[in-house]
Amino acid sequence: MKVRLLLIISIAFLLNTPATAEKVSKRQLDADNVVVTKHTTKIKGKKVPYTATTGTQPVWDKDGNPTASLFYTYYQRSDVKDNSTRPLLISFNGGPGSASVWMHVAYTGPKVLNVDDEGYPLQPYGVKTNPYSVLDVADIVFVNPVNTGFSRVLPNEEGKLPSRDKQKSMFFGVNADVKYLAEWIDTFVSRNDRWRSPKYLIGESYGTTRVSGLALELQNRQWMYLNGVILVSPTDIGIKREGPVEAANRLPYFAAAAWYHKALSPDLQRKDLLELLPEVEQFTINQYIPALAKGGFIDAQEKQAIAEKVAKYSGLSFEEVLNNNMDISTSFFWKALLRDKKQTIGRLDSRYLGIDKKASGSRPDYSAELTSWLHSFTPAINYYLREELNYKTDLKYAMFGDVHPWDRSNNRTGENLRQAMAQNPYLNVMVQSGYYDGATNYFDAKYTMWQLDPSGLMKERLSFKGYRSGHMMYLRYEDLKQSNQDVRDFIINSIPAKNKAAKYDLKP
Repeated sequence: MKVRLLLIISIAFLLNTPATAEKVSKRQLDADNVVVTKHTTKIKGKKVPYTATTGTQPVWDKDGNPTASLFYTYYQRSDVKDNSTRPLLISFNGGPGSASVWMHVAYTGPKVLNVDDEGYPLQPYGVKTNPYSVLDVADIVFVNPVNTGFSRVLPNEEGKLPSRDKQKSMFFGVNADVKYLAEWIDTFVSRNDRWRSPKYLIGESYGTTRVSGLALELQNRQWMYLNGVILVSPTDIGIKREGPVEAANRLPYFAAAAWYHKALSPDLQRKDLLELLPEVEQFTINQYIPALAKGGFIDAQEKQAIAEKVAKYSGLSFEEVLNNNMDISTSFFWKALLRDKKQTIGRLDSRYLGIDKKASGSRPDYSAELTSWLHSFTPAINYYLREELNYKTDLKYAMFGDVHPWDRSNNRTGENLRQAMAQNPYLNVMVQSGYYDGATNYFDAKYTMWQLDPSGLMKERLSFKGYRSGHMMYLRYEDLKQSNQDVRDFIINSIPAKNKAAKYDLKP
């Protein structure tokens, strides 16, 4: 099989055509194939040659039968002779049910969307060179979980698909997802001779739940140890934020969004964002959470003072804060902040503006940012895979796949990440968040990082980076540059010195 696969790859190099006996010209997944093309790019002003491998690799059950196949794109720098010290970055997006498209053609890969400097779509749709890609320091594989991208469940020998309940137990849940993806990664690493390479996981949004769970699953079930995990716009990863904490933690994000739209009082508006946010964070921790914890029994004078401060920092009116019992939902905030201008703000990136049928109401009619992104991402990924990477198929590229209902029970992924870090002294974690993200807000991300290791003994291996944009911070050009550099530095700095043992030293 390996000899045959190498022959197929060689033919694909020469012909630059799909590496299958015949082109896939029907809406059926070729469960195990590769297409390889050669490219050159410039990263930080320096020439970087690389190969791009697009293909599918099966998922097997315990009896060795293929149950699904995952579509992936693998970028490998081609002027590296020894990959034993060359890092491998394994990238997942979220949803659950989202394809790998977002970080693939907008963040770390060699190509990014044709968008303006703030991330808004431009025509003609397509991609352009990413001058800040981390491909200069790490090879990257973008993975599409089952039912996303071109990845699909496979029929059995009789041509029948598993029942929906069976598919859910196999693929569509917090723990099922982690289990089959760990097996898939093991196969990928073995096929591509990457066992000695330093390995990193990067996940965005629900992808952070995924990679947090994978960190321990890879260690304890596949005996594969990582050097780093990068959490981009993280979920709660199973670390609960409820009651007063959940409500109060929104305020620093509210302040950031209101500041961006110049909706704050002049004294606050004059401050730089990074001067304002620590002030709001301290109020949130020291006053807002304790006040909300008192519920309906809070002293009237204290309630008045806290509500006035929440209104001042959020850009909302004092009456709106009181009418919500000082617990303001994000959907209300997106609708209310610019109600006087008859505009709404985006959920995933509150820089984006929308227009509703009515100015009244408690939530926007639609997500202004998502419709903008789908403008540019959908045509770009379809063009790029089919025409530049030459992967030919009549399958629809599923931007969002059918994976619901998703089993969210027994989500211990944050605890699993903590356990993986404790067991592996080499393992480091970095959190990246956009200040204008209202879906997975930056202060929740900080809170999750603070709670990840209650002992505080591993906090030197945890770091946070914030950006002046939203959920996909890399869409803004300045943040594309900075966030990639932060990933680059994280990778370089988390590779231990040669012959440095993975062990803890006795504390004084």
